[in-house]
Amino acid sequence: MTVSLRIAAAVDRPLVLPMLTAFCAEQMSHAEDGADATRTAALDRLLDGLPAATLYLIGPPKSPVGYMLIAFGFDLSAGGVTATIGELYIRAAVRGRGMGSDAVATLAHALHGHGVCALHMEASDANPRAKVFCRRLGFDERTDTKLLTRTL
Repeated sequence: MTVSLRIAAAVDRPLVLPMLTAFCAEQMSHAEDGADATRTAALDRLLDGLPAATLYLIGPPKSPVGYMLIAFGFDLSAGGVTATIGELYIRAAVRGRGMGSDAVATLAHALHGHGVCALHMEASDANPRAKVFCRRLGFDERTDTKLLTRTL
């Protein structure tokens, strides 16, 4: 199976917003004051063409089944441009059909063709299924480093 990927734009906001809301409801264990407005503002910046990240819609153009958020970076030790899958969401009704795996494989192939030398994917310790998914796709958990975050 091969799924289609396309870069989301501002006109796709009505398609993306319900999926973003569902993703956050599944991933966040508690409500955060003002988080919805902050996420919506971030989505708008992204869809307007933020250069450091891209949102890909997965599936049919008029009725996507999910999305992937990709952030780009640069790492000399990795050999150059890197990409991180920060979010991968597939609608609950169609999960388990291989669309997420196909989307990641399609993305990895495309990014490699554009000179990206490493693809990272985040998986929460609280989501063991996500870790299994990542390992099945060839992602290795690094034991020599730990991602540390400072919220600004």
